[in-house]
Amino acid sequence: MSDSRRVCVCPGSYDPVTLGHLDVIERAAAMFDDVVVAVLHNPDKRGTFTAAERVELLRHVLEGRERVRVVEFGGRLLVDVCRELGAAHVVKGLRGGADFDYELPMALMNRHLTGVETVFVAADPRLAHVSSSLVRQVNAYGGDVSGLVPDVVRDALVAHRRA
Repeated sequence: MSDSRRVCVCPGSYDPVTLGHLDVIERAAAMFDDVVVAVLHNPDKRGTFTAAERVELLRHVLEGRERVRVVEFGGRLLVDVCRELGAAHVVKGLRGGADFDYELPMALMNRHLTGVETVFVAADPRLAHVSSSLVRQVNAYGGDVSGLVPDVVRDALVAHRRA
């Protein structure tokens, strides 16, 4: 890979990946040469899906997209991940003011630590209400999450609920 390629990281827990996440990833791919979808996880925290399952689901739904790859990182600072990958930018989606208030201090700290810049992408208004935590909650009570997550993710959530 040439040093002149513009690489960005789209970090998240992706537990589960939503259509909102995919929208941000696709828009990042239109702005950068290479997009690394970084599945960040805390090994001490149990999620709905294991990190390996989240990576597998993301790889499935992103299959065929050139210049987009999925990697797993745990127990590390995002800036260290960016340094390792040669990424000068992080791309994050914002659904509203609360997301901005949460993300801005992290973006400023990341820039302070290593100079990595954060690019904020406004959520598609049709998906601005979608969050992984709400999807998990709706699914847990038997609600239909179709149209909020890819079908393969919906099916995995239903199977997980029944297990």
